[in-house]
Amino acid sequence: MYLSYWEKQHFFNKSDLVVIGSGIVGLNAAISFKLKFPNKKVTVIERGILPSGASTRNAGFACIGSVSELSDDLTKMSEQNVWETVNFRYSGLKKLRSLVGDENMDYQHLGGYEVFDSEESFDINAAKIDKYNSFLKPITGLNETFKINHSKIIESRMKGFRYCIENLAEGQINTGLMMRKLLDVAYHLGILIFNHIDVSSINDTNNEVEINCKNNLILKSDKVIVATNGFAKELLNINDVEPARAQVLITKPILGLSLKGSFHYDSGYYYFRNIDDRILFGGGRNLDFAGENTSKFGLSDLIQNQLDKLLSENIVPHQQVEIDLRWSGIMGVGSEKKPIIQFISNNVVCAVRMGGMGVAIGSLVGEMASSKLFN
Repeated sequence: MYLSYWEKQHFFNKSDLVVIGSGIVGLNAAISFKLKFPNKKVTVIERGILPSGASTRNAGFACIGSVSELSDDLTKMSEQNVWETVNFRYSGLKKLRSLVGDENMDYQHLGGYEVFDSEESFDINAAKIDKYNSFLKPITGLNETFKINHSKIIESRMKGFRYCIENLAEGQINTGLMMRKLLDVAYHLGILIFNHIDVSSINDTNNEVEINCKNNLILKSDKVIVATNGFAKELLNINDVEPARAQVLITKPILGLSLKGSFHYDSGYYYFRNIDDRILFGGGRNLDFAGENTSKFGLSDLIQNQLDKLLSENIVPHQQVEIDLRWSGIMGVGSEKKPIIQFISNNVVCAVRMGGMGVAIGSLVGEMASSKLFN
């Protein structure tokens, strides 16, 4: 790639910080640093037209975790790490709402609802509500974060689900509006954002970091933050973070839609919500963990057929609905859901493994990565 004098001087000369990945974590890392050091040069590079992983492809759930999800986490993580991660999520949502503004991402505090079709499964989880509420009170400030609310199933006109636990601390956002506002904030602060820059390798020489790109461009920076989440292993030698594909669909408008809120089913492996007068529905990764452990975008008949079945038989059983769009996004997961924020070398920090909770946790993780690198 041959650069002109002006391109070299004003765009591609050495940066104080380069952030790789323009998703919610990367943009927040860049914004956090620029607010602390307004005269420093900050550059964000992204290989796609838009953020390539999950930030513009997620379902827009502003969630901290359902009872069954937290129970599952407690089998894999220490109790301290579980509640610390929940605190990250709740604090991250507060930070995101403060930075972006509720009106700029259509934040709606409609609650989260975990639905069950098994009495045994419901009883097991309902028995944990009081204990979990006691742990959550210092985090959410609510005496009852979780409560039983079976009437939500009738109100939403669903079928097959018999029991429901409500989470009063959850809401939902419009992901597209959120990302547009974050980009606006970054541009306003003077952060440079380059798309279609595909990084092949990173070389930390101790004096500076060389970022080698696939179009023969070499960028240089004092410091680098890698915020590519599920794609982290393509650039870094890092353990315990793997790509995980999530498949999603959205319906065409549904006349008289009564379903309002963010819903979870089957330990959170299925999730659905209203957006305007449509239903957004995703999940099913547990049907084929091996097949969905991939960084390749795409759809599978196995999962899409199951989404269609649950949609028509359980979620909207009272009328026919048409599908408008289907898509997939790539998450970063591992043996536990606590994000990884660590030094890779003297001048490179990674901020990855959002565990499917990037909306909730991304703002705080970005800020923490920036602080870690420049303290």
